[in-house]
Amino acid sequence: MLFFLAACKNNGEVKELELNVEETIDNLIALADTDGDKKITKDDKGVKSYKYELYEIDGTYKLSVLLQELALAKNEGKKVARIPISRIEESPSARISRMIKEYYWDDLTRTVDEKGLKTILEDAKASDTVKKRIYVPYTDTIAQQYFKNLESKYNNFLVEVLPEHITPQYVKSINKVPGILSLKLEDGEGVPFVVPGGRFNEMYGWDSYFEGVGLIIDGRTDLAKAMVDNFCYQIEHYGKILNANRSYYLTRTQPPFLSSFIREVFEAQGVKDTAWLASSLETAIKEYEKVWMEKDKRLTSTGLNRYLASGIGIPPETEEGHFNEILTEFAEKYNASLPNFEKNKLTVQEYIEKYESGEIEDKALDMYFVHDRSLRESGHDTSWRLDNVCAYLNTVDINSLIYKYETDFEYLINKYFKGNFKTSKGKVYTSGQWNKKAGERKELMNKFLWNENAGSYFDYNFMKAVGTNFQSATNFFPLWAKIPTKEQAERMVQNLMKDLKAKGGILASSKESVEKAATNDIQRQWDYPYGWAPHQMLMWVGLKNYGYEKEARELAYRWLWMITRNAVDYNGTIPEKYDVVNCTHKVYAEYGNVGTEFDYITTSGFGWMNASYQLGLKILSEDLVNELNLLTDPETLFSKE
Repeated sequence: MLFFLAACKNNGEVKELELNVEETIDNLIALADTDGDKKITKDDKGVKSYKYELYEIDGTYKLSVLLQELALAKNEGKKVARIPISRIEESPSARISRMIKEYYWDDLTRTVDEKGLKTILEDAKASDTVKKRIYVPYTDTIAQQYFKNLESKYNNFLVEVLPEHITPQYVKSINKVPGILSLKLEDGEGVPFVVPGGRFNEMYGWDSYFEGVGLIIDGRTDLAKAMVDNFCYQIEHYGKILNANRSYYLTRTQPPFLSSFIREVFEAQGVKDTAWLASSLETAIKEYEKVWMEKDKRLTSTGLNRYLASGIGIPPETEEGHFNEILTEFAEKYNASLPNFEKNKLTVQEYIEKYESGEIEDKALDMYFVHDRSLRESGHDTSWRLDNVCAYLNTVDINSLIYKYETDFEYLINKYFKGNFKTSKGKVYTSGQWNKKAGERKELMNKFLWNENAGSYFDYNFMKAVGTNFQSATNFFPLWAKIPTKEQAERMVQNLMKDLKAKGGILASSKESVEKAATNDIQRQWDYPYGWAPHQMLMWVGLKNYGYEKEARELAYRWLWMITRNAVDYNGTIPEKYDVVNCTHKVYAEYGNVGTEFDYITTSGFGWMNASYQLGLKILSEDLVNELNLLTDPETLFSKE
């Protein structure tokens, strides 16, 4: 079947295809998309080749690229598309990287202002009620007036001003009327930010830093800087960097990367904005002191830190049925305690309703949800490493990140403020002070978290005064933060490559540790066999910090090979996470896999996955990029070494 309008030639060679967009899409789908998902993938049983005069489009990859190019033309309102042959024959890695740079970042960019409200208010998570709500800080009168002026322009739109003091009780009271939280306004417009993708239309805590790494690589320092500004706004007006800017996240933060974000954005600027650096640095120090270093909260008696989210009751953002097993267990215990068991027995739903209303009190269940919210604050929702214990752990990851704050503060103050930094309120910080704090933290980490016999750092349960010995990618965050000695690093790298290396990159945790810790068969998405972009990126940089270039390139290749292989086979799919053992995006643990549901073309990929691809390409040597485009199996490639 011929569906080309014309093939433009140059010296007898086809250089460009001129196509009727709608007709060609319909024909491609009819002939090649046999499973009806509006994609051309290796799972389809349709035709795999089209030939027109001298040019043949052959194979799943090229056919799916043609479909994607047509979809782009359709999105731009074109009736006829002129598609260069060079686009059809573009190497997989070049295409993925170009799409990220030219399309995905823009498609993932949002603003909380009049221009951006439509997208945010149409989000399914914007509210579970008739009204769509935006919550505005008590301390931002400009934002209050701005959004109040918009109320009359939108149907069912309500502006709520948060109280001066936000308590867990207040946050629970609005859980059934959730809404977006406002972010920074500048000159009457929302300061932009990048969202992860898919169902996520919020600015997420640690996602944003990794997205920023990719933005800087792609020359979008302006957008990365805007995200830092939104983080600083959150600290000033909400008291912390939020898990995300939704009302039900007001009681918890996320893994802290602000000092790294500030440092990398500032040093990527062409013209250095030292006033911006000073303001951002002051806010980051405020976060360090107020969020992380308040005693008996996130700072524990060991002198090390933990995740500790506040809040009351069942986290409302979880998928329906997520806590069924644990709530059934507690309901059964409650029923067994009743004097007239059979007569007074509650259903699980009745138990939940009475627990949420406060009629039933259960301190053990309260503590379970403290651990659960703290686990979510850690960004690792969920993992058997943290299940029902997170708030009792001095984790390797949080202490590595706070150590990085301390060394970043030392570096920035020493290099850009001559060793002395004076805040707007007149307080002076010296680089020497931060050097001392970092040194003290390193000593404590080596005392409580380092296991000499195993040659690794592990989380420490300060309630039981024992290390967990759970093998996790987070145990290797110290390499990124430059904490270990050369000798420690050597042992850590050996363990990393032996215990957590899989065909598609670094595992979130080891199979052995999951089997020991799990209390049921439910797969946790931050555990074996899954792999995540932030872990890969931190490991690559950590390995390079200690001169392990070969290992960094191998792990980056494995990860990029898996992304590329899946994108080639599945119409450009770039999802939230992967099974790195089976090297597939077909992941169904817990929340499924964001970024896999689209028609014809993904226009956004997934935020930190996009960033990991751009960073990985920078790490690979030219010969490895060539192997990547050939889709050379990593087990074959690295077995030669």
